[in-house]
Amino acid sequence: MKTIAVVDDEKHIRENLLYALEKEGYRVECYSHGEEAWEGLSRSMADLLVLDVMMPRMDGLELCRKIRSVDEEVPIIFLSSRSDEIDRILGLEMGGDDYVCKPFSLKELMVRIKILLRRTDPDRRSATATRILRCGDLSLDVEGCRLWQNEEEVELTVTEFRMLESLITYPGVVKSREQLMRAAFPADNYVSDRAADSHIKRLRKKLSLKTPYTAIETVYGLGYRFKES
Repeated sequence: MKTIAVVDDEKHIRENLLYALEKEGYRVECYSHGEEAWEGLSRSMADLLVLDVMMPRMDGLELCRKIRSVDEEVPIIFLSSRSDEIDRILGLEMGGDDYVCKPFSLKELMVRIKILLRRTDPDRRSATATRILRCGDLSLDVEGCRLWQNEEEVELTVTEFRMLESLITYPGVVKSREQLMRAAFPADNYVSDRAADSHIKRLRKKLSLKTPYTAIETVYGLGYRFKES
């Protein structure tokens, strides 16, 4: 049974997530602020963390920084109100894997949790891909949210994968920042396109670990496109 830690100072959010996650078969640990969570997670790390950004007594960004100092692999999803855009960007740059805007869809959050846990499951490699999208040196397992570059798997967040899928599906076509963010967050009515640049920056970095990656082109004033091979 996978353990999920929910860290949020709003009691009704903790209670709603506790109910929904236990219904899905997860073990849930709830914390009301960052200090309490850090104390508990220092003793036993959960399999996935859901962190609110704005909290008293250590906010989610500081908690993420502390967690990443001891564990670089555990998936972290941030919860953030739509007015805290800069916090969402900082959270991703500090090591968060994904974010969901408040008010959020429980169904959307459950899907993102399942994908992140499947991605980190050691048995996931035995799953059979049902749809592979190929372009240049990249191969995308659309259903499994997995990416290979020259047959070597590259770990992406759900957001990064969906943006890359949107670009690769239409090579040579310019995608605006708004279009890319809509592809990444289809259920979020308040998504901001200003975070797109941060996601693309992280995606390029992951694809350039061995050689510089230039297939994702910036079209100034318009957005991005995947260069046709």
